[in-house]
Amino acid sequence: MKLYYSPGACSLSPHIVLEETGLTYATEAVDLKTKLTASGANYADLNPKGYVPALLLDSGELLTEGPAIVQYLADLVPAKQLAPANGTVARYQLQSWLAFISTEIHKNFSPFFNPTASADMKATARAHLERRLSYTNERLAGQPYLLGEVFSVADAYLFVILNWAPFVQLDLAPWPSLLAFQARVAARPAVQAALKAEGLI
Repeated sequence: MKLYYSPGACSLSPHIVLEETGLTYATEAVDLKTKLTASGANYADLNPKGYVPALLLDSGELLTEGPAIVQYLADLVPAKQLAPANGTVARYQLQSWLAFISTEIHKNFSPFFNPTASADMKATARAHLERRLSYTNERLAGQPYLLGEVFSVADAYLFVILNWAPFVQLDLAPWPSLLAFQARVAARPAVQAALKAEGLI
C-alpha cells in the first residue's frame, strides 16, 4: 500500500492509523499547490479529486476520503481494535463520530485556510467550531477516547484536526478535556512516528 499525503493535512489521520496497524506501507508526499507528487508525477492523474489522502492498494485500486480509508485499514487488523466490528452499534457510533468530525469540525476549519474567505465567513465558521468543540469536550469528559476506553480511528482524525487550532489562532484552553485528549493521543508511539515521518516534530 502507498499513502499519498501532505504534511500536517488531514492525511495525517490515515498515516497515524497505518502506524497503529503495524502493516507495511509506503508514503509519497503531494504538493497540493502544484499537484505534483514527490516523484514528479501528476497527482491529478492518480486522484482526480486533487486532494489528500489517497491510499493506493496493492491491487491497484485507489481509496480516497479519510473516514473510508481509516476504516479499511482498521478492518485489516481487527485484533488491534481500531474500529468496532462491522454490524455492531458501536461501529455505527464510530461512523457517527467520523461523519461529525468531517462535516462539523474539519470543514469549519476550511475558511481559515482559504485566502478568499471573508471575515464574515471566518466568524461564522469560528462560532460553529466553538459549539462543536464544546460538545466534543463534554463527551470526552470522564473518558479517554471518543468511544470510551479504547483508542479508535476516530481519535486519530480528531487529533489531527485539533492540531490545526494554533494555526488559526483558536485557543483550546476553554476545553480542558480536548487539551487532555490531545496530550494523551500525542503520547502514543504510532502518533509520534507519523508526526516524525512528516517532519512535524
